[in-house]
Amino acid sequence: MKKDCVINKLREIGLRPTKQRVKICELLFLRDKTFHFTINDLVKKISDEMNEKISLATVYNTVHAFQKKGYLKEIAINSDKTYYDTNTSIHHHFYDEDTHELIDCEENDIDSINLKKDISGKQIKSVEVLIKVASDNQNQN
Repeated sequence: MKKDCVINKLREIGLRPTKQRVKICELLFLRDKTFHFTINDLVKKISDEMNEKISLATVYNTVHAFQKKGYLKEIAINSDKTYYDTNTSIHHHFYDEDTHELIDCEENDIDSINLKKDISGKQIKSVEVLIKVASDNQNQN
């Protein structure tokens, strides 16, 4: 994706391609690997790379516009921590509680899940597992 594509992607979601929004888009989509981030992580990364402050509201609104359009996946870790993922395919995640890192875990890395309950009138769209991990401090004696 080149700069023209970045500008078109912003226009497609109804946002004017300002310098800051173009930078957000470049950081999210001009990369080889999946990118997991929180809004605050992204604000810091943009500020560091652009060497200028960026409005939290600009980042928040841009990220949420991309998420609503299906370009980003939202992963709620708990009630006050949400990550976004540039990989929107169905896949699982490890969440390292020590480093606060979100790590992809492919669907075929987990055996099929047997659900014993269904919700009447609803169909399962996908099953995505969040596996929280932490250091085992009890065994480090």
